[in-house]
Amino acid sequence: MTKFAYTLISVAALTLAACTDGGRFDNDFDTDDGSGELNGAEGALGAAGDPTSPAYFSQTIGDRVFFEVDQAVLTTQGRATLDAQATWLMTNADYFATIEGHADEQGTREYNIGLSNRRAAAARDYLVAQGVPASRLTTVGFGKERPVAVCSEESCYAQNRRSVTILTGGLLG
Repeated sequence: MTKFAYTLISVAALTLAACTDGGRFDNDFDTDDGSGELNGAEGALGAAGDPTSPAYFSQTIGDRVFFEVDQAVLTTQGRATLDAQATWLMTNADYFATIEGHADEQGTREYNIGLSNRRAAAARDYLVAQGVPASRLTTVGFGKERPVAVCSEESCYAQNRRSVTILTGGLLG
């Protein structure tokens, strides 16, 4: 595959991920009707009880890996989450994943972009080492631009030092 084709596919996958998963920054899925099915826009993700659904991946497997301050080294808990992600991704081979790297608000924009890229790469490299084909994984670093918690306290910083695995594909059949 040419570099241009790979780039084009990657851009398309990122665009699709941005369009199809607007609620990815919070995991508060609506299940008010008690059916186990997700309501509203998240309903396309499938039921959280369906082990082949993105909702199951996000809620049961876990889509986030957290990092220590100024680190892109995986923790024991992070490796355990990625082990479960790798198993799920190998079982559900019709899905691709984009791994987003994030940082807290401390430090410069440039530093945090680099750190978030290293965090996403660490998660991707671990998944590849566990057997997930590299061709199914892309990475993007957002630095401190997409916080999930906004305050200048360690409790918020810790939530923002993360990588998030976003699933793409597999939704059409």
